[in-house]
Amino acid sequence: MDAIWFNKELSIAELTALCDQTIAEVLDLKFIETGSNYIKATMPVDHRTHQPYGLLHGGASCVLAETLGSIASAHVIDPEKFICVGIEINANHIRSVRSGLVTGITTPIHIGASTHVWDIKIYDEREKLVCVSRLTVAILKKP
Repeated sequence: MDAIWFNKELSIAELTALCDQTIAEVLDLKFIETGSNYIKATMPVDHRTHQPYGLLHGGASCVLAETLGSIASAHVIDPEKFICVGIEINANHIRSVRSGLVTGITTPIHIGASTHVWDIKIYDEREKLVCVSRLTVAILKKP
């Protein structure tokens, strides 16, 4: 399969640079792998990502999902001509996690001229499904 990325040589360093001084940096998201049509990242499950019961906060899962999908969209478009912004996210929380790392992987469902839709699945360290999310991103022309 041909790569979907605008820059065919997509690198982990390029992805990581977009997270400087963002919530992704605060939550210690780390990009770990790219493929022709996917991006993977990890996030720790600790005091930064817990809810009051000591479980992974659903909002933290949404941060991981939206970061993966938004950054994927940003690397499909021509950045000289377009920007992309998230317009809808949903998440089904399947299993709880108390500690360790979760890994998210995003793949495209739809890559159109005005919208992208991304499927994001989050797994625990035992590769058990934790969360399924879908993100819709609007593609806007730069002013």
